[in-house]
Amino acid sequence: MGRWRPPQEKSTALITREGHDRLKAELDELWRVKRPEVVKALAAAAAEGDRSENAEYTYRKKQLGEIDRRVRYLSKRVPALRVVDTVPSDPDAVFFGARVEIENVATGDTQRYRIVGPDETDAKTGAISIDSPLARAMLKKRLDDEFEAMLPGGATRFAIIDVAYE
Repeated sequence: MGRWRPPQEKSTALITREGHDRLKAELDELWRVKRPEVVKALAAAAAEGDRSENAEYTYRKKQLGEIDRRVRYLSKRVPALRVVDTVPSDPDAVFFGARVEIENVATGDTQRYRIVGPDETDAKTGAISIDSPLARAMLKKRLDDEFEAMLPGGATRFAIIDVAYE
């Protein structure tokens, strides 16, 4: 069995200013701080002799590969991203960067989300990707509009209660 994997779907190349700054800081941290530490530890482990039974060497080699993979991804992704830090001309409609409060029409439950780029999603803070089915369904909808989103549990109807931009 080979290592070949089909390429991932192309994701939207949009990002907020905070997300862009966070990715650049991560790239800088990996390249200037973590990678040199791991290389130094790898060199020390390699100097101990037999590498075939050296757990420290094996671990550091794997860790270096993970860091290099992430650095390679960020080096290509960060320049390709377009930073969106403007408020749209229609602040009552849902666009990239919006903080949206929606209500499940059937149950009455409300949830708050922020529509962000795929590189900065965070379920704990309610930041969802613009590529997600829920975000796609609510794009361009206005305050008090209802929409249907195809979620893992099936089609669900929502109403937009609030739309805000920073």
